[in-house]
Amino acid sequence: MTRGRREEFAKWRRLVSQQIASGRTVAAFCRDRGLREWQFYDWKKRIRGVEAAKFVAVEVAPASEAALVASGKAIEVHLPRGRSLVVGPGFDARHLRALLSVLEAEA
Repeated sequence: MTRGRREEFAKWRRLVSQQIASGRTVAAFCRDRGLREWQFYDWKKRIRGVEAAKFVAVEVAPASEAALVASGKAIEVHLPRGRSLVVGPGFDARHLRALLSVLEAEA
């Protein structure tokens, strides 16, 4: 994906997130921002398709993960909205990248 295409995708991902968070209808949201409804729906469908393909199951770790972090055998990544992710030794970097991509998209 080219840089311009990534920027366009990020712009529409932000707009879709803003519309959802606003609780307003797509029609009202688009009217306020001078957007075309059909274009908004088209991008919303594209984003949903891409993000569904990046889905990674997440398992919440028990509190004992804190001991792993304290021992220096794990990495703790702090994310927006107060979330954190603990990565233990031997993790799969591809899965971590996919998970971070999904979580950052929600931010």
